[in-house]
Amino acid sequence: MGSRFPSHQLSSGLYVSGRPEQPKERTPTMSSVAMPYTGGDIKKSGELGKMFVTPADGSRSRKSGPINSNAPLRTGSFNGATSHSGQLNSGNRMTSGGAPGYVSMKKTNSGPLNKHGEPMKKSSGPQAGGGNVSSRQNSGPIPPILPTTGLITSGPLNSAGAPRKVSGPLDSAGSIKLQNYSVVNNQAVTRINQCDEYSFRKSFPKTIFWSIILLFLMGFIAGGFILGAVRNPILLVVVVVLFAIVSMVFTWNTCYGRKAIVGYISRYPDAELRTAKDGQFVKVSGVVTCGNVPLESSFQKVPRCVYTVTSLYEYRGWDSKAANPEHRRFSWGLRTLERHVSDFYISDFQSGLRALVKTGYGARVTPYVEESIVVDIDQSNRNMSPEFVRWLAQRNLSSDDRIMRLKEGYIKEGSTVSVMGVVRRNDNVLMIVPPPEPLSTGCQWSKCILPASLEGIVLRCEDSSKIDVIPV
Repeated sequence: MGSRFPSHQLSSGLYVSGRPEQPKERTPTMSSVAMPYTGGDIKKSGELGKMFVTPADGSRSRKSGPINSNAPLRTGSFNGATSHSGQLNSGNRMTSGGAPGYVSMKKTNSGPLNKHGEPMKKSSGPQAGGGNVSSRQNSGPIPPILPTTGLITSGPLNSAGAPRKVSGPLDSAGSIKLQNYSVVNNQAVTRINQCDEYSFRKSFPKTIFWSIILLFLMGFIAGGFILGAVRNPILLVVVVVLFAIVSMVFTWNTCYGRKAIVGYISRYPDAELRTAKDGQFVKVSGVVTCGNVPLESSFQKVPRCVYTVTSLYEYRGWDSKAANPEHRRFSWGLRTLERHVSDFYISDFQSGLRALVKTGYGARVTPYVEESIVVDIDQSNRNMSPEFVRWLAQRNLSSDDRIMRLKEGYIKEGSTVSVMGVVRRNDNVLMIVPPPEPLSTGCQWSKCILPASLEGIVLRCEDSSKIDVIPV
């Protein structure tokens, strides 16, 4: 069929006019086709299976050395051989009569390398070359996988390689010893000893005290000499009266000195943190909140405290044991003392500002916190307080037949506290730190109170615990 108009024939046999359309290049598209179930046979896995199949005729080239047909082949990370991060052991290698066959890597296990860089394998059972099937496997259990953190841990590991958690009740004695050890050895917690507590005998200057003793001794010697020589008792009477007055003043200060200092702290005027200058000694009253290391009371386990104290006293009779070397008969003596304090925050009542009180990390602190009697033990109720007996056992303290009294006090978060210290401003951070010099209270002549010195930060809380005696 001739025509001047160009025509062409379609694939169906129909002739149409016009020139045939040029085939357009299609952009490559990616599609995913569901792979059929292969049952574990690599030969049925298509293109993916070819990556794991290598010819066994030695056609694959190596960098150096001949190819051993009976040795496991070493290829890349996908060809079932070894790499530096792990070794893949070949298994079920099959060949047929010298004809080119295939080696299939069906099982891979991790293991160490020998000096030639090849995996060290422990084979069990007979091995044969040629067309026989050789089954290789590692003997022995596989070690657990260590955690990826690099932390070396002790104890058993679970299946994931992490330390195994053992459930069950904890030993109360072991847990309390661990807690006490962590509190005592924590640098952020200050442990206040008994020697840090105020005492009139310790605060009074030793040189002045021994000078007064020496003067009275000389007065008694002179008064006795005059009384024996001249028969005049005036000097001796004067010395005795003065000695009685001084003794009364010392006794009064020893018994009433602590209460007088508490009254001095209460009468000291409060300062406003907003207007306080850097380096100024102030007294701030407000509500406290815990810092980074909250404390817990020793006996009653009161949480979130900034200051805790627990003291055990014993009464000494005529034939009883002494609680300490200075324990006198027919009096209460301190046997053990646990007192800790850490950094905390205080919100000023007047300005509302919040300041960090630096009482931790071994700072000098003078606390005036009232303690309440928690447990009173005598021979009649000794076996009726299991908590107290457990508390003694945790600290390796024996009860015997002693009369004991346990006192406890604390400053809990939310309590109202008065703090005396020096203001420090550092990069918009307001702090109260211990003063460099002790604070002198001065003489209180109306109350016959001699001067006393207060060292470090002074804490004052009016009976924050409010604890009654536990019935036993």
